Amino acid sequence: MPLILFKWLFTIILFAGKFPGMHPVYMSVTEIEHNAKDKTVEISCKIFTDDFEKTLRKSYKQKIDLLDPAQKAAMNTIVNEYVQKHLKISVDGSLLKLNFLGYEHQEEGIISFLQADNIKNIKEIIITNNLLYEYKSEQISLIHITVNGNRQSTKLDNPEEKATFRF
Repeated sequence: MPLILFKWLFTIILFAGKFPGMHPVYMSVTEIEHNAKDKTVEISCKIFTDDFEKTLRKSYKQKIDLLDPAQKAAMNTIVNEYVQKHLKISVDGSLLKLNFLGYEHQEEGIISFLQADNIKNIKEIIITNNLLYEYKSEQISLIHITVNGNRQSTKLDNPEEKATFRF
């Protein structure tokens, strides 16, 4: 298994090296963790910076620069609006109110941070995630959820956008 993973990563790196500014996969990674002590659900969404900026430019018809510190306040508003529109989380039948905490640039991606408060227990969580689906038909969404130390994961291929987890 490690050999297969290594070959896959090597292929991606090789392909990316031949075509600077391009990457062969279009994906977002959403991490969701229930913090039982604080009664919160903590969410992070990582998206390739270039794909995210192109999508936001097309959606909002304005200049988008997620890396410019002078534009951070305006970009926070746009990133929040976009993520809130394309990521919905329901716990035990109730849609969560997600509080946007901000975003940061890390390596080749933008990580958006959100949080939902007053979540004591989770038996079932339903995720609707179509981040960047309008950008590329090849877009995939990886979702990792941790509740009570139990981690579950899934992959959604565009246009599939809904996943259910039970704990």
